[in-house]
Amino acid sequence: MSSPSNPPPSQDPDPSIPFVSPAVMADVMKKAQGVAADFLARHAGPQSNDMSHLIEAFGHFYGKILTNPLYLYQSQMDLWKNYITLWQRTSERMLGAVPSAPPVATPDVGDKRFSDPLWQENALFDFIKQSYLLTSHWVNGLVKNVEGLDEKTAQKIAFYTKQMVDAASPTNFAMTNPAVLRETLATGGENLVKGLQNLLADLERGDGHLSISMTDYKAFEVGKNLATTPGKVVFEDPLFQLIQYAPSTKTVFKVPLLIIPPWINKFYILDLQAKNSFIKWAVDQGHTVFIMSWANPGPDLVGTTFEDYMMAGYTALKQIESLTTQPSANVIGYCIGGTALAGLLAWLKAKKEDKRVASATFFTTLMDFSEPGDLGVFIDEPQVSALEKKMAASGGFLDGRDMATTFNLLRSNDLIWSFVVNNYMMGKEPFPFDLLYWNSDFTRLPAKMHSFYLRSMYMNNLLIQKNGLTLGGVPIDLRTITTPSYWISTREDHIAPWRATYTATQLFAGEKTFLLAGSGHIAGIINPPEKQKYGYWMNKALPPQAEDWLKDAVESKGSWWPQWQEWAAQKAGEQAPPRTLPTKGEDAPGRYVRVR
Repeated sequence: MSSPSNPPPSQDPDPSIPFVSPAVMADVMKKAQGVAADFLARHAGPQSNDMSHLIEAFGHFYGKILTNPLYLYQSQMDLWKNYITLWQRTSERMLGAVPSAPPVATPDVGDKRFSDPLWQENALFDFIKQSYLLTSHWVNGLVKNVEGLDEKTAQKIAFYTKQMVDAASPTNFAMTNPAVLRETLATGGENLVKGLQNLLADLERGDGHLSISMTDYKAFEVGKNLATTPGKVVFEDPLFQLIQYAPSTKTVFKVPLLIIPPWINKFYILDLQAKNSFIKWAVDQGHTVFIMSWANPGPDLVGTTFEDYMMAGYTALKQIESLTTQPSANVIGYCIGGTALAGLLAWLKAKKEDKRVASATFFTTLMDFSEPGDLGVFIDEPQVSALEKKMAASGGFLDGRDMATTFNLLRSNDLIWSFVVNNYMMGKEPFPFDLLYWNSDFTRLPAKMHSFYLRSMYMNNLLIQKNGLTLGGVPIDLRTITTPSYWISTREDHIAPWRATYTATQLFAGEKTFLLAGSGHIAGIINPPEKQKYGYWMNKALPPQAEDWLKDAVESKGSWWPQWQEWAAQKAGEQAPPRTLPTKGEDAPGRYVRVR
């Protein structure tokens, strides 16, 4: 007589499918209920969010669909034809026929969700996979091609529909994920219990909000195995610490290098570990490198403005001059740090101090915000007004977790759902990864700064308008900038789309170079030469349209770092004996960056 956990062979639907018995699942549920009850006894329920802007957007969408029934009918017919083909091919395969026709639906290039062999080898899982892909492609296509919606509403509908479709993937459910079923069978369901414990631990760490663990946080420590390039804090004020790094070459360029990193997250993205540190690499090329380490603002910085951040760059330049006796510096601005640098260059030009900057390099920097990509989905009057109320209620700051969630949604399959499967269903701990540790080390943002940034840049695009903004008492005009400038953008950037960053080349005067690197906003920048990854494109001509630039651009293999160094060395002056660091003061990376 067979036990409940071992059904007779005649009842086994397919020996290639991992089978988890009802007895095992009942035991799992009993343990899970105990874990969940313990958590709920100690915590309040989750807070709700206002989704009225989405309800309104989807209302417009459904209205347009109903006014064009022929489009909906034709779309549904195409879907049913594909389903009939899929059913026919799956039936033939289950009856033993060798599949000869290509699959009806396949994952997009780079989609890692269906990498488990059973998604291809087993007819049932292959049917589940293709059914999902057929439906998801149909739904995404339906919302993208509907006519009559304004561009903003259409973008919002398409983005949130994709979020819902991605969430519904069979890979995200234990009973339709072969890897999870296999692990459940192997562990007797302990993976699901461990997964629930991981889930509740993440809720605990997020103080009731789900803060998905993306790495082993115990594996890293800033100043110990991250941000370890030797240096000293040589200046500080309440907003930033200025770090100077120790030379590593027998001679250095006379003109120092200042890096203005984003104040969203922390500067050590450029100094993760020795093997992938842009800062260490730049020091090894002979640059005297300075970087601004922004304060993680507390109540004393609640009134900080965008102008304050921009003018902090001017303060850093003056400090560098006093420390090195050099009247100018090469300057790199990364992301919003580059946006501030652009404003500072126009300010310096108006003040006739533009010689303070020998050259400017912009890493993935938006100046023209007319095409902000998927981030634009989150920025309109209702959402910004609601965010401003939330920041006011939170003491005048944007919680860094909110910004992190926004960025993660731009790549939800990689930065959300893959960890949901690994942590909560497989019951495993995330892999130690320095970049994802940095990604989780978020900062607060002052409400005044953030509101100004969203309204003046994203909503009204004032930075590229002549005298559209007044900063530091000066009307800002980017067209007056004659500083030699170099743009480095990345082809798969979801935060600063490269076509939008390219438009700045049409605004600046003077010498200009544009380089397009492979990969995205972070990986495309943190790409050391030793890895020989991604490649880059260059074109000396700068036609008005980005697509025309790309059409004639020449691709090169490997990292862009040496290519930029060749250009930067020409702006860095002659070689001189290395500059010594002060013996007193804080060692790099300083204390500001350690505030979590």
